[in-house]
Amino acid sequence: QCNLAGSWKNDLGSKMYVSKVDDKGNFSGEYHTAVSSAQKPIEPSPLVGSQHLDEDGQCTFGFTVNWKFSDSTAVFVGQCFAEKGEEILQTSWLLREKVDSQSSNWKATR
Repeated sequence: QCNLAGSWKNDLGSKMYVSKVDDKGNFSGEYHTAVSSAQKPIEPSPLVGSQHLDEDGQCTFGFTVNWKFSDSTAVFVGQCFAEKGEEILQTSWLLREKVDSQSSNWKATR
């Protein structure tokens, strides 16, 4: 059964720490990305999220990261898979960067 609380690392070396998942599925923690195009040095950034609590333990979840070192926000959605005694998180993400005008909106989300 998947438990999001704890430390996680992805294939690129980014790290996530989830402190605790409450009885409603809400959680918070910190994300330290290993990759960035920002001009400032990378800093660990706060995250808040929610997971769907289900009986088979292979929960879906989502969380938002408010990057401390850039004018951007990222949202992640995914599912936890518990297979062969190992927990794996599969996620997709969107990154929204601040732009100077509405006419530049087209290039603000990756």
